[in-house]
Amino acid sequence: MSDMLEKSENLCRSVIPMPEPKSSWQDEVYLADACKERFLTQSELPELAENQFFMAGLAELSEGYHVERVGTSIHTLLLTLEGRGRLITENAVMEIEANTLTVLPANLPFRFELAQPDANWKMAWLLLQSTEKWQPLIEGGQRVEPSYLCEQIWSLMSLFHSEIGGRSSFRKLFASELSRLLLGSSASNAPSNSVLRVQSVFNEVESQLHHPWTVKGIAEQSYISVEQLNRICKQLYGCSTQQRLIALRMEKATDLLHYESWSVGMIALRLGYPDPYNFTHRFRQYHGCSPREYRKRVMSGR
Repeated sequence: MSDMLEKSENLCRSVIPMPEPKSSWQDEVYLADACKERFLTQSELPELAENQFFMAGLAELSEGYHVERVGTSIHTLLLTLEGRGRLITENAVMEIEANTLTVLPANLPFRFELAQPDANWKMAWLLLQSTEKWQPLIEGGQRVEPSYLCEQIWSLMSLFHSEIGGRSSFRKLFASELSRLLLGSSASNAPSNSVLRVQSVFNEVESQLHHPWTVKGIAEQSYISVEQLNRICKQLYGCSTQQRLIALRMEKATDLLHYESWSVGMIALRLGYPDPYNFTHRFRQYHGCSPREYRKRVMSGR
C-alpha cells in the first residue's frame, strides 16, 4: 500500500507541476470566453487622469486567464474579493487569496493567472501612473498582502462605472475616494475600530434616511463620544456629523425629485422630515432653490 501511495504522489507531481519563479518573460494576455470584464478608461471617465489613474477594471474570471508583462511604465494593483489567483515573479511564486492586495510596481516583470484551470477569480484591478503620489503604496515592492479594502474598492468602482456619461460631481467624488482608500491601505494606516464602526453606522444611516437620526444617537451606536464622532467624520468626509447627515439627505432628495409621482411632502417623509416646510427650508439652504424649483428645472431640461 505504501508503494502505491508513493507512486500516486509522484504521478500527481508529474501531471500537475507546480510553477516556479521565471527568468524569461513575454508580453501576453489571455482570457477564456467565460471571463467577464468591465473597463474604466480615461476617455469615458476623465476624472481617472485627474487623480493619476491610468486605467481600471472589474473582472470575474474562470476557465482560463493570465497576464504576463516584461515590465511596464505603470504600477499595477489587484484587489481580490473571491476565488484564487497566482503571482509569479523573478524571485517567488505567491498565492493570491480572497481579501488580499497585490502590488506590482512599474518596470518589473510579472505574471498573474488563475490558480487552477477550474478556479474562479473575482477581482478589481487598477493601473496607476508612475508618479510621486503613489510612492507610499508601491515602495514595498512586489507583494501580496491582506487587505480590508477589497469589497469597498469593488463597490466604489462599480458606482464609478455606472456614472459613465452621468454626473461629473459624483465621478469626482468616487475618484477622490478611490485615491484616499488606496493611499491609506498600508497596515500602518489601517483604520481604527472606531473609524470602521462609524463607517458601518453611516452605511446604515444611508439605507434608513427616514429614521430620526441624531448626532448623539449616531455616536452612541458607534460606541464613541460626540466629540470623537465629529473628529472621525471630519477625517472621513471632510465635514461634521450633522453636515454629513444633511448632505446624504439632500443628495438623495435630488434623485427622488426626478420622479414626478412623488410629491414634495412624500419625499420629505421618506428622508426623515415630518414637516415638509422644514425640508424645503433645508433644501433651499443646501441647493440654493426650493424642491419645486429644482424639479421644474429638471423637467424643463428633458
